[in-house]
Amino acid sequence: MHAKQGINIEALLSHVPLFNGLDADEISRIARGTREVNALRGDILFHKGDPATGFHLIVYGQVKLAFTSAQGGEKVVDILGQGHSFGEAVMFMDKPYMVYAQALSDSLLLHISKTVILDELEKDPRLGRKMIAGLSIKLHHLITDVESYSLHSGRQRIIGYLLRDNLDSDEKSLSVTLPTNKGVIASRLNLTQEHFSRILHELSEKGLIVVEGRRIGIPDVEKLRCHDR
Repeated sequence: MHAKQGINIEALLSHVPLFNGLDADEISRIARGTREVNALRGDILFHKGDPATGFHLIVYGQVKLAFTSAQGGEKVVDILGQGHSFGEAVMFMDKPYMVYAQALSDSLLLHISKTVILDELEKDPRLGRKMIAGLSIKLHHLITDVESYSLHSGRQRIIGYLLRDNLDSDEKSLSVTLPTNKGVIASRLNLTQEHFSRILHELSEKGLIVVEGRRIGIPDVEKLRCHDR
């Protein structure tokens, strides 16, 4: 990881949804407990077992949260991008990290210390409500993931992933760009890379998708959506 000079932390924090509504003095106090982390692709932000001294916000870039099994295989827990935060739960629990975090692309993050957050929570209950809401959303996503792994086929998981940002869209066709390589996404969906590639090939053979590297064309959204049922 590499230091980067000249970043206005207060300006960045003021644009973070979590801190919307806080006044300048509150933002200034949080900024004093915040440091920027400039990570190159492949950099490890923290390892499993490291102490959690705060949480991270992604200003830009992409981060993978994962752990390694006893057999040496990797399980990707989440793939996070701009505007997402991670590490709040273990910070509040006083537990070490249960996963490791790795930059999938050159990234700028903010690390906000536990101390400054606890101080602000005592002063402003609005921040506490926002953090509880954020953690509740993450819990909901986790339950949805467990349901998907338990009840949905690999094909359904992949189709759901391709359409995840367009569930209510009226678009008849779409173009989706995978955020990272197929192996990482396969692990995120609890699939082997071979299974993931095989399903993409099957969907392509049926004319439901067009695969061009990381770009996935969906010529008929409703037809693909119906194939998920």
